Amino acid sequence: MARRNVGTLLDMTVHPPGPLWTGRASNRVQWLLAAAGAACLALGIELAVDNAWTSGTVPLLMSVIGCLAAGLLILYGTLAFVHVAVTVDAERLDVRCGHMGLPRRTIRLSDVVAAEFLPLITPQQWGGWGYRWRPDKGTAIIVRRGEGVELRLGDGKLFTVTVDDAENAVRVIRTHLRTLAR
Repeated sequence: MARRNVGTLLDMTVHPPGPLWTGRASNRVQWLLAAAGAACLALGIELAVDNAWTSGTVPLLMSVIGCLAAGLLILYGTLAFVHVAVTVDAERLDVRCGHMGLPRRTIRLSDVVAAEFLPLITPQQWGGWGYRWRPDKGTAIIVRRGEGVELRLGDGKLFTVTVDDAENAVRVIRTHLRTLAR
């Protein structure tokens, strides 16, 4: 019985045939923004605990809720996009953001028409860091300034992600696309 479980475990860890590529990108500046979010959260907790508020209950409640909400939004918004992990195998490209892997985007390579290496992607091109959508450009996950991968999908949409070693990622994706075309 134990042998069957080991075999099942081995089967689960085998990836599809062909090259496997993994890459990451991170942005240390966003840790400063996360600290600002933590400070807002701490301020909200301090206001709630220290009830020496002389202006009344409604302003206190509004201040506490405002600080807690702002702190949580800033923390999630920054920690979700502190880093990105990209994996390419013979079937798909998988992008996972932050420490929890959320948001996550999976694109089947059978839906990809072309892959391009972009030597310089800036947050200004996309309107900032994070998960971005622009009608003229498609969607992107931008965690820092630098190189990245752009995929043209079969429906004409574009998907862009900033990641280290993007040139090799594009080579692996193109290899898999040639295999799928046969």
